[in-house]
Amino acid sequence: MPHCIIEHSPNISPDGLMHAVFDGSLHSRLFLPDGADIKVRAIAYQNFKLGDGKASFVHVVVKILAGRTDEQKQRLSQEIIKKLSDLGHQDISITVEVVDMERQSYQKHLA
Repeated sequence: MPHCIIEHSPNISPDGLMHAVFDGSLHSRLFLPDGADIKVRAIAYQNFKLGDGKASFVHVVVKILAGRTDEQKQRLSQEIIKKLSDLGHQDISITVEVVDMERQSYQKHLA
């Protein structure tokens, strides 16, 4: 049930990013085999400054329910960053962060 939030520079199409993050999450084998529980959304930032001099950026925050091992979280971030890197963008900073959501405070309502 990951919530994958992609923040990116506006010169990058969100479609390829969203597919790459979904595929990376799916390939981690931490979620449902058909990906039905994977949620991906993207936000383009018009205003940003990168101190490393890169022209573009992609930062993915993957929020998952607490309880996964460090190795599982590492595998998840590695799979996502590999799929994003495979897109072939140049002069770009790509980062992935996995964040635990506390089970006690997470609520879900489907209407």
